[in-house]
Formats: sequence, structure tokens, C-alpha cells
Amino acid sequence: MVLATAVSGCGLSAGAARSADALVYAVETEPDCLDPQVSPLDATAALVRNTHDSLISMDRDGTFRPWLAERWARSADGLAYTFRLRPGVRFHDGARFDATAVRATLDHAVNPKTRSMYAGSLLEGYRRTVVVDELTARVELARPNAAFLQALSTAYLGIQSPRALAKPAGELCTRPVGSGPYELVSWSRKHSITLRRNPDYRWGPGTEGRGAPPRIAEITYLFVSEQSVRLGLLTSGQADAVDNVPPRNVAALRRSSGYEVHRTDNPGLPWTLFLNPNRGPLADIRVRRALTKAIRLTDLVDAVYHGQRIRAYGPLSPTTLHHAARPPWEHDPEEAGRLLDAAGWERRDGDGYRVKDGKRLSLFWPYIDFLARDGRDVMGQGIQAEARRAGIELRYTRLDPGQFATRAGSGDADVLAFSFTRAEPDILRHYFGSGKTAEKGGSNLFRVSDPVLDASLDRAIAGASGPTRAAAYERAQRRVLDRALAIPVYVPATTVGYVSGLRGLRWDPSGYPVFRDARREES
Repeated sequence: MVLATAVSGCGLSAGAARSADALVYAVETEPDCLDPQVSPLDATAALVRNTHDSLISMDRDGTFRPWLAERWARSADGLAYTFRLRPGVRFHDGARFDATAVRATLDHAVNPKTRSMYAGSLLEGYRRTVVVDELTARVELARPNAAFLQALSTAYLGIQSPRALAKPAGELCTRPVGSGPYELVSWSRKHSITLRRNPDYRWGPGTEGRGAPPRIAEITYLFVSEQSVRLGLLTSGQADAVDNVPPRNVAALRRSSGYEVHRTDNPGLPWTLFLNPNRGPLADIRVRRALTKAIRLTDLVDAVYHGQRIRAYGPLSPTTLHHAARPPWEHDPEEAGRLLDAAGWERRDGDGYRVKDGKRLSLFWPYIDFLARDGRDVMGQGIQAEARRAGIELRYTRLDPGQFATRAGSGDADVLAFSFTRAEPDILRHYFGSGKTAEKGGSNLFRVSDPVLDASLDRAIAGASGPTRAAAYERAQRRVLDRALAIPVYVPATTVGYVSGLRGLRWDPSGYPVFRDARREES
């Protein structure tokens, strides 16, 4: 695609002038809904992190700090948290922030009518919020939840105006109202979202950003799915920042005068191949282990991502609290062959695939375009080729979104690949806990049911102390790998390229860019 054509399609003209205190940020993915309690997308969370404040904030080391709550206390039994709220905060619609806003937001997240696709699951065990007084809220839980404070720090539980929450759901998706440093001005579907500065904002997290409102007056999120076009907008001066800089272009951009690149390795679940242990050849643990040994993962990750992504060796990203480092396993074709032979897949057909009882060792791996971005389509093809060398047919198959939802939601596949960003190790339970199947709001699509793994995950979520949780998560991570329930591949990253004159950008623990303290300086 010619750059001029792409820019014209974006509604920008070459060399278009804009205000010195305005910023254009070209991003790959458009949010589906701006209600943070509804949408599970990173695209939504990254945007509303700049429009909605949370009760508390979390540093990358796991330390919690004040935000809309000045302080809080946990009951001895872990079943109640009492929050003393910051006075003087108002939402963008003029409504006052108080304990009723906290109650309305959390009740909205767990209300079945909200149809929350993720935020509701963060409040596991939530019973109610009691308004003690105007600036005191007590949140009561049915059982201890060691991930509760981290959940409250996420954009998905950003506090919303009670007035806005009273409006119809469709309107809330397009016009949410927070108390953050920026407020929503307009949303032009498939084109852009514009935010403007909240002139009254003085209540940032911790000690940051309290003295003055943001310096950047207006931010335009421009939706451009093509990587090369986004990069062209940056280098032609029509965007100030772009997300997901192509890995092959990172080194050159860093060397170029006038540009900087910031990479944050995302916490949570790495891009991972989930293996179905409940049907077909993968019901045999020897076949699952053979597939793990058959793939040259280190070489693939380096080749596809040009050194801009790191290989994952466990089911948690290394930037996640309680990630347990393990000795790396490497490509071992001889061991893969021995395992397949022992499982009865000794012979090969005319195409080189292993057969048993007249049937080919064939595995179905569906995907959709949305999940194959960031080089994952190429990675999938590389993994498919590696499996073939071992005699395993991986049918890497593109489906339309409706077909994929049906097949994946019912567990009708042998392999599925996902990643998910969350700065909390409880994400493991969301994908591997037996109580987190799709019909129960989780992502355990293959219905893994492992009592040993469940015991570790349950102990971790109930444990209040760091050492207790760390030990439980170490056991859980080891169990996932020992049982070959998944093959971690690489650690996703947020890679933002921006002009050197843009200073004060911050990144939250999930890797989302925060523009609250951003400013322009002469380069």
C-alpha cells in the first residue's frame, strides 16, 4: 500500500498541521466497547487507563499505592476491605466521587445484565459494597481473594460516574464517564477516538500528577491496522507515537535521529499453545511431551521477532509477580521420537506423518486473523513445519470469528493459542483452574481438571502472605509444564515508537502507555 493512499484513508493529509499541545497516537486495534467493565480487550484497557482512575495503583514490583482511595485496611479474616476515599474528586460529568460511586462500579461489574467478559471475573467472591459514610466504602467478600487489590488497580475496574452507569448499556459503551486526566470527546468508528484534557485533574496515583492537569491538551487515537502504515505515519511526522512497531524495524528506528522506542515485556500469560488433554492423540501425555520437544522454539522466536521478543519458558511471563524460573528445555528430536514410538506412533505414511492403527497423527489448530497478529501467523506456520519434521500433522486452520468462537468455546480443537496481559499470577487459574471453564466465565477451554494443580491454585488465591503464594504458584507452574498442558512460546511486548521531543510518557504495570505527565520539548 502506498503511504499517501493509506494516509488519505486515515483522514490525514501529508504535512497536516496540528496544535503544539495535541498528540496523535496511531494504534493497531480499535476498542469494541469503552465500558471497561464490559470489554476484555487490551485496546480498551489501554485507552481507558487515561480516562478512568482506579481505587489504588500498583507498582511493577507489586507495591500498592493510594489513588482514589487514600488508605485502606484488610480485615483479619480477609473478607472485608475498608477504603477511605480521596475528597474533592469529580467525574467528567460533574458528579462527585464518593462511596456510592465505588458501590455502583463494582455492582455494575458483577451484574449479569452487564455481560462483563472479564472484569466481573476479577471480583471473584464479591458480596457487596457497604457505604459506611460519604468517603468510606467497605467491600465484603464471601471468601479470601489474594488477587483482590491487584484487580482493583486495573483499568478494567476503573471507577465510573454513577450518572453514566444509570444510562442504557449501549450509551455506556460509547460514552463512559470517568474521573481521569482525559475525557472522551468523540469516537468515529473505524477511524479515531479523541480525548481532551481534564482541566481539574489533580489526583493522580501515588504522589505523581497531583499538582497540575495534563500538559497535552488533546489526544487522537488513530486506528491503523497495517504495521508499515503506522510506522510511516510516525516517520512522516503525521503521528507522534505508534504502537506495535514491527520488530524488524525497531533497531533502525532506534538508530534514527529524532525517534525513541520503548519496549515493555507484558506480564501475565505468554503467547502459549494450549494442548487438549481430553481427546485424540494428545490425551496421551507422551504425545504432548513429544510435541514440546519437537519444536525449535528459541530459533523460531529469534527468527520471527528479530531479537525483539524473548522466549517463554513457563506459563507466566518473567515480568509477572511470583514467576518461577525453570531450567530451559530445548529442542530434542531424538527424545520426541522415542516418546512417539513408545506411544505407538512408530510408523510413517507416504507423506512422512506418523500413523497408528491406520490413522495419521493429526491435530486441529484453529485461529482467527485477530489472534494471528504480531507475527503469530508466521510463528504458527513455523511451529507447523517443526511438528511435521517429527511426523505430527498440525492442521493450522484459519476460521471466521463465528466458527472460531463455536469451536474454541466448546473445546472442539486439539491446540489453541492465546496470550493475556495481567500483572497478577492468578491469571493461571483463569486458564487452568477446573472451575474456570468457558460456561463459568473462565478461559479453561479444554476443561483441564487436575486436582493437584487446582490445589496449588486454590492455595495461592487464598494465601495472604507472599511466601505462601510464591510457593503455591511455583508448584502450579511446574505442574503445568510437567503435565505438558501447554507450550509457552514467547513473551508479548508493548513496543511504542515516538518522537524524541515527547517526554514524560509512563507505562502502567500492564505495559499500557499513560499520557498524564506527557509533554513536548524541543529536540
